[in-house]
Amino acid sequence: MPSQTFSEIARVDARDKVRGRTTYAADIRLPGMLHAMLVPATIAKGKVTKVDVTAATKIPGVVHVLSIGDFPSLRPQISFRGQPIALVVAETIEAAIEGAEAMSADYEAAPFLPLMTSPGAQRVPAEGFNTGDVDKAFENAGVIVEGTFETPTQHHNAMELFGTIAEWSNGRLTVHEGCQNIEAAKGALVKALGLAPDQVAVKSEHVGGGFGQKSPPKLQSALVAQAARLTGRPVKLVTPRGQLFHIANYRPRSVHNIRLAADAQGRLDAILYDVVQENIPDGGFRSSGYHEDIARLYAIENFRATAGDIHIDRQMPRHTRGTHPFPAGFALESLIDEMAYKLGKDPVQLRLEHEAKNDIIAGQSLSPHFLNDCLREGARRFGWSRRTPEPGSMRLDDGTMVGYGVACGIFGASGSAAETTLRVRADGTTRVISSGHEMGQGIRTAVANTIIQGLDINPDRLEILLGDTTVGPQMMTVGERGTASIIPVTAKAVRALRARFDELAGPNPPAGNLHEQLARLKRPQIEVVVSELAPGQDASALEAFRAGSRAGAGPEYPGFTSMSYIAQFVEIHIEPRTGRIRMPRVVSIADVGRVVSPVTARGQMYGGVVWGFSTALREETDVDPRFAGYLNADLADYLMAVNADIGDVDVGFIDKPDTMVNSVGVKGMGELVMLGTAPAIANAIYHATGKRVRKLPIRIEDVL
Repeated sequence: MPSQTFSEIARVDARDKVRGRTTYAADIRLPGMLHAMLVPATIAKGKVTKVDVTAATKIPGVVHVLSIGDFPSLRPQISFRGQPIALVVAETIEAAIEGAEAMSADYEAAPFLPLMTSPGAQRVPAEGFNTGDVDKAFENAGVIVEGTFETPTQHHNAMELFGTIAEWSNGRLTVHEGCQNIEAAKGALVKALGLAPDQVAVKSEHVGGGFGQKSPPKLQSALVAQAARLTGRPVKLVTPRGQLFHIANYRPRSVHNIRLAADAQGRLDAILYDVVQENIPDGGFRSSGYHEDIARLYAIENFRATAGDIHIDRQMPRHTRGTHPFPAGFALESLIDEMAYKLGKDPVQLRLEHEAKNDIIAGQSLSPHFLNDCLREGARRFGWSRRTPEPGSMRLDDGTMVGYGVACGIFGASGSAAETTLRVRADGTTRVISSGHEMGQGIRTAVANTIIQGLDINPDRLEILLGDTTVGPQMMTVGERGTASIIPVTAKAVRALRARFDELAGPNPPAGNLHEQLARLKRPQIEVVVSELAPGQDASALEAFRAGSRAGAGPEYPGFTSMSYIAQFVEIHIEPRTGRIRMPRVVSIADVGRVVSPVTARGQMYGGVVWGFSTALREETDVDPRFAGYLNADLADYLMAVNADIGDVDVGFIDKPDTMVNSVGVKGMGELVMLGTAPAIANAIYHATGKRVRKLPIRIEDVL
């Protein structure tokens, strides 16, 4: 199968989505269901000394209130503004909101640090990296460029809010919620509620966008489950976006100091890189992770990285789409562009001359990759040859400044142990029991295409079950791991089922498709259960997967490292009097191994360009230093790209398999697709204006 390209099929979930029939967690209605609302802390740090629930319990329709001392997660010590101190449960959502607003609390406030720049904030060193002889390379350098680059605090804004519905039946708990890691959610519920694993089921069959925010267990889940247990009725909580900004994870602000050296012949020779980010003590988003991907992007052998955290008193930052390579790539790719100008080289050509073959982090070879093909194809489609190199040299007839920019992105190709059950029946139906989460990325379509390409079945009667702990263990769908893990095991199941059928049918199989053949052979069904491991894994990884534990691997595998790549080309127009920035067109070309579902892969590429534009020119979370709260915690004030912002987007794929990373040669792309867009825009702005902007988002005042 790796040698074959995949044909294009329509999204298997498209019809239900456009008709409004797809059911998300918050859409579920259960008989007798109650509604809940959180009560957030109004201080950033300190202690709750008193909670008064009297007024809330007098609101008509309020059934129950959980507050400090009623459940372990409702604790008096406050670590961040918005931390839940109570949950109000009522017959209607209106009564729950009114009850929550009627709650009052007394606090003993403590000094807090809202920002990285707050007085008293200190840097805590993190693990760094050093290879080669960086000092010597800089001593002998012919050209050195350097800069400080800043990326802001930003929040995920998935269309689907945090929704949790909990129901108890005969001592068993069932929770419905949008999630990227339902096994972790299940484990957290088991621990918080003192249950056995077989007493808890978590269902997340469709997720309205995750982007990293819906990976960790949610603060609200166990609270809602406890409320349902105490009231004896199902309870539903949908957290408002304003509260979500304060309790959910987010992208931390980061500052990147980077120096890049080229030797006398114009060869890139060394990088000196330092990064600091906002974090909380023991935060889950490592500052040491920023250098790990960008160090593998180009053949630059001398690399020294240092890192640190500045502890603040807000909620925990974690992974947001693009994770570490997004801000780190903004810094590096901007400086690569600056170096090209200093050397008098074309920015595309400079990148082509530094194709990486080795992974300097792991000290081993990179698997075959095609970043240079991405650059060449992108330059051809974009018409890069029409670019005149001098900044400010391209204008439209009306004086509009025109800029061309290019940048690349890289992200680790990870995988996981996985298992799937494939059953084809004589009645015309096919069922696959798989693993993972459908977050809009099209994972069901990729599974369907793998089965349809390998087996002659009825495509309109194919059922794909995933995102449900009751059908089997579910792997964490993050970090480009989903499709890259599910598709190889699905392809293996297809091969196993086809082999079993050939053995059953013998040398002269009956006519018809697989369903008709089974009927003629008087076999009601044929089923296979298969598992697959990522390179270097053994049986313990499969056992961990079956137990709901971590079972991932990569991008460093025994003997090689596998990465995904992208090249982004953008055209920027800047109105000279107002500084208004427009993006009339983009070309985005990716190397993600074998493309299994072309239609959903293109959708991912389009979405990545939109978010990349949005991060470059729109998105920034405003922190109020007086309260350590967020000022623009809604979709009216948190600026994002809209349809009118995005011009023509041309996307493409190299579509060559990475046969080292898995049997199909597929690599993930969900994180990758937004990488490179922001620095490409910044580089295009420099080309248009001669002004190098080193912070995001780029504002009108930065180009005037």
